[in-house]
Order: sequence, then C-alpha cells, then structure tokens
Amino acid sequence: MITQADVAHPNTGTAVPRATLGVHVRGYLARLRGGEMGALPAILGLVVLCVFFSILRPNFLTAGNFANLFTQGAAVVLIAMGLVFVLLVGEIDLSAGFASGVCAAVLANLLTLQGYPWYVATLAALATGAVIGLVLGFLVAKVGIPSFVVTLAAFLAFQGIMLMLIKGGTNVSVQAAPIVAIENRNLPPLVGWLLAAAAVGGYAATQLLRYRNRRARDLATDPMSMVLIRIGSLAVVVGVAVYVLNMERSLNSLISSNRGMPVVVPLVGLLLVALSFVLSRTAYGRHIYAVGGNREAAHRAGISVDRIRISVFVICSSMAAVGGIVAASRFSSVDARTGGSDVLLYAVGAAVIGGTSLFGGKGRVVDAVLGGAVVAVIDNGMGLMDASSGVKYLFTGLVLLLAAGVDALSRRRALATGNR
Repeated sequence: MITQADVAHPNTGTAVPRATLGVHVRGYLARLRGGEMGALPAILGLVVLCVFFSILRPNFLTAGNFANLFTQGAAVVLIAMGLVFVLLVGEIDLSAGFASGVCAAVLANLLTLQGYPWYVATLAALATGAVIGLVLGFLVAKVGIPSFVVTLAAFLAFQGIMLMLIKGGTNVSVQAAPIVAIENRNLPPLVGWLLAAAAVGGYAATQLLRYRNRRARDLATDPMSMVLIRIGSLAVVVGVAVYVLNMERSLNSLISSNRGMPVVVPLVGLLLVALSFVLSRTAYGRHIYAVGGNREAAHRAGISVDRIRISVFVICSSMAAVGGIVAASRFSSVDARTGGSDVLLYAVGAAVIGGTSLFGGKGRVVDAVLGGAVVAVIDNGMGLMDASSGVKYLFTGLVLLLAAGVDALSRRRALATGNR
C-alpha cells in the first residue's frame, strides 16, 4: 500500500540498501519520536478500553455483544469514512450527521409513503447525498464561504428539512427486506469464512506484489519479515473476529439460531477497501493529500484545487447517505432524530481519534474504522455499566479532546523536527 510518505517523497530510482527488521523497527521508533503517531494511540486506546470494560462487565466479551459492536457502530463509521476526505483537505463538515438523516428520510418516504421499489429509493437517497455535497462544496470552493459556516448553516437547515419530511415528528417505518437485512440479518458461517479468506488473501497478494515490484526496481521497501508480520496479524484479527461472530448468540438455539457475520460488516469492508484504494493508489488520492498539505503548492503544480475541494464534500455526503441507509436498517424506521444528536460528534470523533489530522494532509480511511471502534466500545461499555447519557458524553468528549491534543502535539513535534 502506498503511504503518505511515498506521496510526499517520491523515489527517484536511486538504489537503496534493503532494510532488515531491526532497521525497520528503529526507523518506526524514530518516526514516533518525530511526531508521526499514526493510528498507534487509537489501537492502544482500543486495547485499554476493551480490557477495562471486560474487567468491569464480563458480558462485554460475549459473542452477542461483540456482534452488537459492529451493528451499533456501522453508521457512525461510514459517515466518518466520508469525513476523512473532507478533513484531509483541511475542511470540516458539521452537517454530515443530519445529511445522513435527510437521505434516510428520503429513503423511507419513497419506500413507505410513495411505494417505490427499494433499489429506486436507495438510489434516490444516494443521489440526494451527492447533491448535498455538491452544493456544500460549491459554496466553500467557489463562493469562498468558510466550510465551518456553510456546514453549520446546513446543519440547522437539515433539521428543518427532516421535520418537513417526517411530518408531525412521528416515524416512518422501513420494511423493505433488502434494506432491513443490512443490520438485522447474518451471513451463513461458511460465507463469513470465505469472505475472510478473500480479504486476507487479497491483502497478502497486494503486499507481496508491491514488495516484489519495489525490489525489482531496487527501491526502498520494508523487509519481508515485516510484510509477513502484517499479513499474519491481519489473518489472526480477521480469523478471531469471524470465529466469534460465527458462535451461537441465541439464548435458545432450538427455537431460533443467531450466528454468522452481520451483513453490514462486508459492506463496510468493501467501502473501506474501495476508498482506501482511491486515496493510496490513484492520482486523485495523491492530489487530495497535496491540497491538504499545501494548497498553494498544489495549485502551482497544476492541480485543480477547487474541483478537489468540491469532490471531497460530494464523497462525504454520499457516505453520509450510506450511513443514513444503514441507520434506517438498524431501527427499521426513520424519525426526526435520525442522524442528529450525537451522530455527527461521534463521526468526527471517530475520524480524529483514529489518527486523521484536523489540520489536513494526514489521515487514512482506516483511521475512521479504528476511531469508530473506540467510540463504539465506549458507547457500548458505558451502556453495559448503565451509565447515564451525561457520563457517556463526558467520557467520549474527553477521549476526543485527548485525540485532538495528541494530533496537535504530534504536528508541533513534526514541525520542530522538520518532518512536515
């Protein structure tokens, strides 16, 4: 996978010594000291939180609760994945939460009140998200209104639109089987294992092919031992996750069985792979990093900065639409609160906690998944402890503040050491 370092410092083809595992580890530690923390804080935080909640509430580590973590956090993770693109160019979208609600309301109205087929309603919801992003991006990039102001105004406006679409403040049910299945149905265990094998195999093939190509051109590359460690680590994590998800979660399996990977998991995984490919393997992705790193330099290099800025808002709102559809699936209904309340704050928090910089130019789509896992664990663990909403918000806010502080300190450290 192409890293941000590859984008910022392209190789010139000069032969370089092949690193050993020890050299790689020392280089990684040097980058940590230089302020390049990456996703390490999120991973450590996730481990600490899981240990903390499993000690206080033994049922935290049950198969049923493990599956709940995926379904509870899916909508927030999807919205956060879109927000990563906006944050990468140094902008912010405060309307993403309610944008997801508006798209969910469009879906529910077309399905239930207008009687359209589920695929027509789904396409309409996605198109609504894309149009929202196009308008927001145009106002920011072409008109020149700060993204904070534009999206704050949209945040307020979308609440009004939600109330108009969901008349009387009631809810609109969503009964279309393909939509409901996203969050409420499981894949057969064998399918889960096949998807896991495909994911690990695809990742292994990508890593090994990249290693071979860079070795053939005598370019700097990670040692083979490090490549194998990455592949093995992913195989273990995915294998354990699928094994636990395939465990029986029903209280009485003789009456009904509840086992297998939730349908939403491969959906999130597919979008993660697709968006990660866009950022790391395409010229468009490199242009996003360039605009976020130095907008003026990107413009002088011939990059259409305005188009990039508009496009990231389109991606963000389109992903918000996907998140809205998933939220509608989870509750089998849409009301005026869908996408509101803490959804936006959790989504922004997920992206930042995962390692995406608020200052632009640094971040990956997988950051949203890692940060979303942290947010989901906090929300789920606090729920198991019967904590009040106030305590949940306080704890999540402190974690977000800590993540933002780490980001700011890392950036300052990187500037001091000349890494950025």
